[in-house]
Amino acid sequence: MLDQPQPITVRPSTEDDVASMLAIYAYHVRYGLGDYHPMPIQHEDIKRRRKTMLRRRYPHLVAEQAGIVVGYAYAVPFLKRPAYRHTVKHSIYVHKDHLHVGVGRKLLPALIDACAGAGFRQMVCYIDSSNTPSLRLHHTNGFEQSGILRSVAFKFGHWCDTVMMQRPLGPGDEQLPNDPANEPGAPGRTLVNRES
Repeated sequence: MLDQPQPITVRPSTEDDVASMLAIYAYHVRYGLGDYHPMPIQHEDIKRRRKTMLRRRYPHLVAEQAGIVVGYAYAVPFLKRPAYRHTVKHSIYVHKDHLHVGVGRKLLPALIDACAGAGFRQMVCYIDSSNTPSLRLHHTNGFEQSGILRSVAFKFGHWCDTVMMQRPLGPGDEQLPNDPANEPGAPGRTLVNRES
């Protein structure tokens, strides 16, 4: 009888996961399709980023199989200006030895649920146009292409296109967010008639 593969579980990251996340990320920066970071990321960089995200209530998750971290995912502000505070941008990284075995299929829905549960309304991502598995994964999880940026990156000796994808979270834009900045008369408040 063949051994059954161990299940993949998703949980919030801990500080003990930082070394594993760093190893996963370093590989993708050097060989992957999505990241273009020019300098090596250090252990303290990942540790600090993770703490900052959690302090600001942005989800930060890891996927684990047989006690080993095989991937991680997190959300950050889409843009830092207050008007964009209800929208997140996310990233997913899977260990090079665990690609195409369902890690992303576990991480992405969990991250979507965590972001919706935190009250965010839109989720955005940027994907290299040649990364077909990631494009397919996001489409399967309710993302739609919202644009394409042509030749905006240069890696591996050629220009790369970036696909922008987006999906609503929770009620999306069907209702106003429940925060003081949206109360009538609040500074900067502008009512927009969506039918005009």
